[in-house]
Amino acid sequence: MPHGDSLPPDENAAPDGPGGSAPIDFSVDLSSHETLRRAHVLAALGPDWDPVAALRDEEEAHRLLYSGLDAEQQRLYDELVSAGVLPGRGDGRAPA
Repeated sequence: MPHGDSLPPDENAAPDGPGGSAPIDFSVDLSSHETLRRAHVLAALGPDWDPVAALRDEEEAHRLLYSGLDAEQQRLYDELVSAGVLPGRGDGRAPA
């Protein structure tokens, strides 16, 4: 074909757009991958994992982290809880 001649239109070609091609519908079902991932997580945790104890330990860590705050720290903590930045616990005040 000589230079400058165009090819005949292809009926199956995507219409020209900003990128020269039409969007393609693309989806992936990850549900089987998610099931496998969860199985691996539970296997890694082992049979001795106690979710109630883990939650209790997390609550204790949170209590310790925000205990013993001075007045300015307590004010800032209360402000962050009321703004929804930090999760509130109990009455919304850090333990003393």
